[in-house]
Amino acid sequence: MNLAPGPEDRQSLADAVRDALRGVIDPELGENLIDLGLIYFVAVDDRATAHVVMTTTTQGCPAVGYLKDGVQRAALAVPGVQAAEVAVTYDPPWTPDMMSGQTGYRRPTAKPRFWRPW
Repeated sequence: MNLAPGPEDRQSLADAVRDALRGVIDPELGENLIDLGLIYFVAVDDRATAHVVMTTTTQGCPAVGYLKDGVQRAALAVPGVQAAEVAVTYDPPWTPDMMSGQTGYRRPTAKPRFWRPW
């Protein structure tokens, strides 16, 4: 008999899923999705289904399928999670300001040395 997880268990599972998502790396930026700010929502319901809402750095990102699969695999690898549903949204659109500061990625702040405004 499978008992439904209580609220504390669901929160613990959601926290564990969020931690597991640190193992999913954006192939373009080389950083995990959590620190990049690409994960908008993580919750686990009373059926032990993980629900994740994520985005990508741009609409039409060619890696969206790869990233969704990685998120689903990471969530399902958490002991106690029975299923995982991953949704992609672009509302709000991702911006580099959403990064946690833990990333090694840094936006360029200066114009290229040979920049010409034409």
